[in-house]
Amino acid sequence: MALGSDIEIARAVKKLPIQAIGARLGIPEADLLPYGHDKAKVGQGFIAGLQGRPDGKLILVTAINPTPAGEGKTTTTVGLGDGLNRIGKRAVVCIREASLGPNFGMKGGAAGGGMAQVVPMEEMNLHFTGDFHAITSAHNLLAAMIDNHIYWGNALDIDARRIVWRRVMDMNDRALRDVVTSLGGVSNGFPRQTGFDITVASEVMAILCLARDLADLEQRLGDIVVAYTRAKVPVTCRDIKADGAMTVLLKDAMQPNLVQTLENNPAFVHGGPFANIAHGCNSVIATTTALKLGEYVVTEAGFGADLGAEKFFDIKCRKAGLKPAAAVIVATVRAMKMNGGVAKADLGTENVGAVRAGCPNLGRHIGNVQGFGVPVVVAINHFTTDTPAEVQAVKDYVAGLGAEAILCKHWAQGSAGIEDLARKVVELAESGVADFAPLYPDAMGLFDKIETVARRIYHAEGVVADAGVRDQLKVWEDAGHGHLPVCIAKTQYSFTTDPTVRGAPVGHSIPLREVRLSAGAGFVVAICGEIMTMPGLPRVPSAEVIRLNADGDVEGLF
Repeated sequence: MALGSDIEIARAVKKLPIQAIGARLGIPEADLLPYGHDKAKVGQGFIAGLQGRPDGKLILVTAINPTPAGEGKTTTTVGLGDGLNRIGKRAVVCIREASLGPNFGMKGGAAGGGMAQVVPMEEMNLHFTGDFHAITSAHNLLAAMIDNHIYWGNALDIDARRIVWRRVMDMNDRALRDVVTSLGGVSNGFPRQTGFDITVASEVMAILCLARDLADLEQRLGDIVVAYTRAKVPVTCRDIKADGAMTVLLKDAMQPNLVQTLENNPAFVHGGPFANIAHGCNSVIATTTALKLGEYVVTEAGFGADLGAEKFFDIKCRKAGLKPAAAVIVATVRAMKMNGGVAKADLGTENVGAVRAGCPNLGRHIGNVQGFGVPVVVAINHFTTDTPAEVQAVKDYVAGLGAEAILCKHWAQGSAGIEDLARKVVELAESGVADFAPLYPDAMGLFDKIETVARRIYHAEGVVADAGVRDQLKVWEDAGHGHLPVCIAKTQYSFTTDPTVRGAPVGHSIPLREVRLSAGAGFVVAICGEIMTMPGLPRVPSAEVIRLNADGDVEGLF
């Protein structure tokens, strides 16, 4: 039977009142702050009372490098959560919130797909509970207070040429990448060059997603380095006296959002840091809360395993003390063929040879994740054009690496199509074989950490950086930041910094162009290659077809 569009499927489902979803996890109605009938925030007091409970088992869903063929990582995350509930496990899904910019740009929505979605779909992909607006406001309050401090005498002796705190908005707008502010005369302040990033690239977003509670949030906000004095002394958000007001703006945003899947299973959707400039995972508070409430928690990390999983392990798990029990790597036959050299237009034609030629990209990710001490299973996200021979080629390749690949049909069949994967995940998680450890120790030098990721994860020969970059890292080490993990920003499409290089390349170098200190979030960003922190809209943006119909329903959103 042919399925409708994702939004038609989501709109047809019978949702339960959010209080009923909360009751399944033992959350009293009094501890839910409803936003309408089908979404709610979970109160901080209730979360604080969970701390003595044991944790469930944490399952990471990651993927191969993204291709235009599509992989379906979020769909698999949601489907696996439903599948685990179907086989009798109390499972909770934890995913990120969607940014407005990509929704109106290229993606058109992000909440799973087919029969494996989180609802309410429209609200999740639009304003949801206002978390991103709060983050945008808090970020820009700090920006306004920096310029205001300089206007009223600049008691901190801030060097206007060394202000590193830009403004943000949650929309793709290339015209704002580089701007000049404070034009128009003395009353408007001192003109300077600055720019905008997209909200998901804000350090405030990363901080909210790593903070344990409101006190930790305020401490981290205060630690943000916003500028440098003429003597090159760092100036923090605390010096500007903005941390308290920013915390007030973020008070409600800090509380995780509870929603449901199409099969009425619980899902936390909270936070959305960029998987390039930040760590690309949902919030720590949502994940740790879910671990106290469920037997299994299924979460995902942005982009492919070389970015998302590495940052999940080396930043989120390190900072939050999390220990994953198993990992799922999502792949498709179509993506294997594309990695094997087949053009997108020809992916519907059987080509077993191309599947085999493209499998080394998958193999690289399997080995990388296993290197963290986490057992792996591969989920083959099924497409109707896949042939038995192509699917078997992937299974045989993965078996040759000592792992297992399982065909999953959750997109068309929901939880019934992913039971085999759910059972395998339980087998791995309950086997006790996981022995998780981050890739590098805290005490390792910052440049050595960057090079370790480049060599171990990207299989590069080394990192190329000029003396200025190396000197900056040394300055931060001397200032007490050397213990921080590194967050490498590079293209998601390749193990190299060239997005056109597919497969599993070796012998390349990673050019380290720039480093940035995210002292509040607690990591150092290493920018490798060309990375945009303010995307632009495509020639034909999704916004052109998103509209309300005569019944007041949203059309064109996925």
